[in-house]
Amino acid sequence: MVKRLIDRKPTDGHADPILDAPRPIVVPVPPATISQRKSEHLDIVLSGQASAYATTTGFEKVRFEHCALPELDLDGIRLSTRFLGREIAAPFLISSMTGGPAAAERINATIAEAAGATKIAFAVGSQRIALEGKGDYGFSRGLRARAGPVPILANFGAVQLKQWDGPAMALRAVEMIDADGLIIHLNPLQEAIQSGGDRDWSQLLRRIEELVRAVSIPIIVKEVGAGISGSLSLRLRNAGIRIIDVAGAGGTSWAAVEARRSRNAASRQIGEAFRDWGVPTADAIRSVRRHCPEATIIASGGIRDGVDAAKAIRLGADIVGQAAGVLPAAMEGPAHLAEHIEIVIQQLRIACFCTGSADLEQLKTAPLIC
Repeated sequence: MVKRLIDRKPTDGHADPILDAPRPIVVPVPPATISQRKSEHLDIVLSGQASAYATTTGFEKVRFEHCALPELDLDGIRLSTRFLGREIAAPFLISSMTGGPAAAERINATIAEAAGATKIAFAVGSQRIALEGKGDYGFSRGLRARAGPVPILANFGAVQLKQWDGPAMALRAVEMIDADGLIIHLNPLQEAIQSGGDRDWSQLLRRIEELVRAVSIPIIVKEVGAGISGSLSLRLRNAGIRIIDVAGAGGTSWAAVEARRSRNAASRQIGEAFRDWGVPTADAIRSVRRHCPEATIIASGGIRDGVDAAKAIRLGADIVGQAAGVLPAAMEGPAHLAEHIEIVIQQLRIACFCTGSADLEQLKTAPLIC
């Protein structure tokens, strides 16, 4: 559907309101500035020095009741599911990564190849630098060629909807990588702490609603590590959003990332105060599912392994995403990343086995001790 919308031509002699619209008026941030920031983000995340201190994901409080007699064939457990109209081997998404142009191109290519080999979904990092610049910076249809028929998600920040022609840029972002859907990411805390960050977040829900109405593209709204609450998910649902990535607290803290980037002592102090800010991932999943029972929920934010993934699915998630958790393997290359993914899939399979769950639907109702 996305490709058909992008490729369509007017047949009645009239102009197409989207395709023939003027190019968005953008006041771009210099690519070198964005590039340096993204490179610093990558280095800090890889250093392991940007995690929350006291806040956890909440998964440590969730325990399955062990089934000592599962009466199942481990190899016969079904983990496949459908996402954005495509079949995937397991309910996993390699979540959006960051990095400067050279790193982004290498990481994107690695992720696309590994995702294709293991038949899982993946999302690219923010395409802002490519959408505002003159190069593709690794965001090209070559990713589709590497990945094959798995779901691919494009990505840019919600705050850009105040600066761009949202529908036009959404179509460009999707077309750029032949994606199946578009992530609009929410990062108000990061922007508030970041030097030169975007401070004006007024009227963005209305902009999101206008975007949903204007394009026939699946729109996913996600946080970047501070979580989406149930009350916000309800407002998003009322705006037309049907897929939500909770991206909860307990993993990478982008407040801590920006604090470490800062050259100013006062800014570092401000950022560090918010290192543990946010809705823990487990709480966010429960709350969003309660408020939006029909939504497709992606659980990300501090997912360590397949056991965490099983807990996330039990709490109400449909798909589970990892970002920082796969980054070291992604830096090593496609084979290492594919091996990491296969390990996580096998961990999830064993969790199903030891709860007596023959498939994902049964896992969603597996007994819990707490």
